[in-house]
Amino acid sequence: MTRYFFLFVLISITACKRSAERVKNTPVEVIGTGLDTVLEVVELPVKQKELRSFEGIADSTFIRLADFSNDFVFDMRYATENNFLKAKVYDCAECYTRMRTAKALLKANKEFLEQGVKIKFFDCYRPNSVQYKMWEIVPNPQYVANPVKGSIHNKGGAVDITLVDLEGNELDMGTDFDFFGKRAYHDNLDLPIEILNNRKLLKETMEKHGFWSIRTEWWHYNLSAGSNAKIANFKWECE
Repeated sequence: MTRYFFLFVLISITACKRSAERVKNTPVEVIGTGLDTVLEVVELPVKQKELRSFEGIADSTFIRLADFSNDFVFDMRYATENNFLKAKVYDCAECYTRMRTAKALLKANKEFLEQGVKIKFFDCYRPNSVQYKMWEIVPNPQYVANPVKGSIHNKGGAVDITLVDLEGNELDMGTDFDFFGKRAYHDNLDLPIEILNNRKLLKETMEKHGFWSIRTEWWHYNLSAGSNAKIANFKWECE
């Protein structure tokens, strides 16, 4: 009898160790001790990172948008090969803008959130060296800004965006990002009403907060106050 009792104790201790091992990398609270107690795991809330304040930062300063809000979604296409260049031209996926642009984006996104959607970014600040690569592939000012003059992306005042619902599902805008064709034009009204309404929501809200669009790309928005900034070519550090 004693032999079976020790065998039972050994099996129980091993099982408890394995259970703890399975959850050691998850924020948990373990309730109860003893061999006759079932291990209960309660997931604890994940603490969000502390956000930075705008205080003391000049409007012309480049900032990382994710440091100032948790309410955006990012799919930085040029940090992947899923773009019209078919090449990764950013070392890592980050969204930088000048501070004045970030402030306007936060205000626009607050209004979007009130309607059950939020901004998803495809591109933000773009080094001028990348602009030259794009121009080599598509030397057409209708789609790519001449790098000699520079794009407002190079100045930290432009973003390429879409909208997603609160579960992260993209609203249907009719084409993918960086689609070069009439289906992406703002003045193409030969589209399903759902697509037209989604584009209207994006356009009207962004314009309300100081952005303007270009005719050929439903995803591209420039901040009016950012168009006169200097062209930049810095590359952000990867963490």
